[in-house]
Amino acid sequence: GDILDDYVRTDGVWILTRNKQFYQTTNEKECAGKCEAERSFNCRAFLFTRKKLQCLTLAENAKMTVMFASMDAVLYEKRIYLLECKRGIGKDYRGREATTRGGIPCQKWAEKIPHTPNYTPEKYPSAGLEENYCRNPDEDGSGPWCYTTNPTVRYDYCNIPDCEDQVTHTGEVECMQCNGEDYRGEVSRTESGLECQRWDAQEPHMHEFTMKHYPEKDLKVNYCRNPDGELRPWCFTTSPAKRWEYCKIPRCTTHLPVSGPSSQCLSGKGEDYRGRIAITESGKACQHWNTQFPHKHGWIPERYPCKGLEENYCRNPDGEKRPWCYTINSSVRWEYCTIPACDGRQQEITDVPIHIPLTEECYQGKGQSYRGTTSITASGKKCQAWNSMFPHRHEKTPDRFPDADLRENYCRNPDDDSSPWCFTTDPNTLWEYCSLKRCDDHTQE
Repeated sequence: GDILDDYVRTDGVWILTRNKQFYQTTNEKECAGKCEAERSFNCRAFLFTRKKLQCLTLAENAKMTVMFASMDAVLYEKRIYLLECKRGIGKDYRGREATTRGGIPCQKWAEKIPHTPNYTPEKYPSAGLEENYCRNPDEDGSGPWCYTTNPTVRYDYCNIPDCEDQVTHTGEVECMQCNGEDYRGEVSRTESGLECQRWDAQEPHMHEFTMKHYPEKDLKVNYCRNPDGELRPWCFTTSPAKRWEYCKIPRCTTHLPVSGPSSQCLSGKGEDYRGRIAITESGKACQHWNTQFPHKHGWIPERYPCKGLEENYCRNPDGEKRPWCYTINSSVRWEYCTIPACDGRQQEITDVPIHIPLTEECYQGKGQSYRGTTSITASGKKCQAWNSMFPHRHEKTPDRFPDADLRENYCRNPDDDSSPWCFTTDPNTLWEYCSLKRCDDHTQE
C-alpha cells in the first residue's frame, strides 16, 4: 500500500519542534521513508517543503507543540500518534496516558526506581516505551499497562478507551447512518477484535472488492466498509481462519433528513418513495413488512432503518425496477405496485436503447458541458441508464448530480473525468469512456 496512508496531511502549516533532522528528498513518499527509518528519536511527523524539496523528520506533532501558517510546507502526522484510544489489545497504542486505572502515576520506562523493569526502551526499541506513557510491549490481553510510582504496586493496567467507541482525531464521531453504506470512518477491526485486511491486498483472502471495481465505495486502507448492501460495515480479516466479519460501529444519534415532496410519488425507480399505497398493480393487498406470514422474508424493518419499511406500504428497498411488496395471497409471493409518477406521466418501465446520433457529435474541453445523445462506449458496449443499479450499483445518480444532465443512458462527465463516459451493461465492465471525439478549433468556431 501507499506509505502516506499512515499519515494525516495538513497543507500550509509549520510546527515548532526542538528535535528534528534535515534531509534532501524529491517527494513526500521519500520523506515518509526517512521518518520510518529515523533512529535519532521516535518520528511522529514530518514536514516537506515543495520549493526547496526539504524534508524535516520531527519528534513532535501538532498536539504537542505550536503550529503556524507556512504556505510552502506540508505537514504529515503519523495517525498512530494522534489516537488517544486503543485498537484491539493496544499493542500499537502510542497515546500519552500516564496514569493507571487506579490513579497511580506511571514510572518512566527508562528508570529503575521504585521498580526494576523487565521492559526497557533499550530491550524493546520498537515498543514505543517513551517517558512514562502506558504501553503494551508484551501484548498483554488486558491492554496497555505501566510500572507504577507506588513501591507496593509493581504494575497496573491503564484505562484506555477503545477506538471503536471514540471520536477520531478529526473530531468526527465514528458512527453510521442506516446500514453504513455511506460510512467513511477509520474503524479497522472487526467486532471480535481481528485486524482488517487491506482492500488492495489479496492475502490471506482473495476477493473482488477493489477500488478498480468499486470506485465509489471508498475502499481505502483497511477501513470497515459496506460496499455490497450488507446489514452493516464489514471487512475481510487478516486471520486465514476467518474470511470476513462485521465491524462494531455504533449508529449515529442524529438521523438523515426525511425525503421531500418527491417521496410521495414515483421518481426514478422509487427507492425514495415513502407514500402510503399498499396494494399491488393487480389489486392484491400488501403483507406487513414486520410479519413473516404468509411469506417469510429478510426485509425486517429493524435491520433496515432507512428503507421506510412501515406498515404494509409499497417500497423499493433492493433497487428493483419500481416499488413492490409481498402480498397476502399465499400463492403470489410479491408484485410491483402502481405509483403515480412525479412528473404526471404514465408510469413506464422500458429498456433504454442504444442511441447513435445521425450527425457526428463531439465534446469540448473535458466534455462536462456535453449534452448529446451518444450512449455507446469506445469499445462498442451499450451504456447503463444513470438511474439504474443493474448490472452495476453506483452513486452517480441524477438526484446526486442534478446539474450533470444524467438522462437516460447518455454519455456524460459528472465527475470531472478526462472525457464523457458511462457505466456499461456488461456485468464484467464497470465503466468505459464513450465513442466521442473532441471538437477541433474549426468545429468550435
